[in-house]
Amino acid sequence: MEFLLLAGVIVLTALVGVAWSRRQGAVRGPRTTGDGGPADWLPQGVGLGSRATFVQFSAEVCAACRSTARVLGAQAARDGGVVHHELDVEDDLALTSRLAILRTPTVLVLDSDGVEVARMSGGVTPAQAREALARASRPEAATAAPVAAGAAR
Repeated sequence: MEFLLLAGVIVLTALVGVAWSRRQGAVRGPRTTGDGGPADWLPQGVGLGSRATFVQFSAEVCAACRSTARVLGAQAARDGGVVHHELDVEDDLALTSRLAILRTPTVLVLDSDGVEVARMSGGVTPAQAREALARASRPEAATAAPVAAGAAR
């Protein structure tokens, strides 16, 4: 009996772990917050790219934030018109709350007008960054299925 209970706990833990890892960095549609209009990014020092902007909300103690910053920085360097900005969640708690940032890293993907077209939470892979940029180029895709974290890296 104890063996079956232990086996059940192990299986349940494995399933939760798989579900959690699949959500890491998945590209999702924008979350509707506030009035639904574009945020004013200038007070945060965020200049918009001519094609897209990655706005990454990070925390000093977040290890996944550092790897995500490297991935997004490299993607922005490769693609013309794409910029990456990293904001500390502690620097503007009101903005963090208004944009419904619930964990770090959270990346908002903005189109050239500063409108959120996608968001990602957790560690981001290069494949997920490319999918997010594709959504910025064609916002109607913002409702498409998320890219799994295990997709080609």
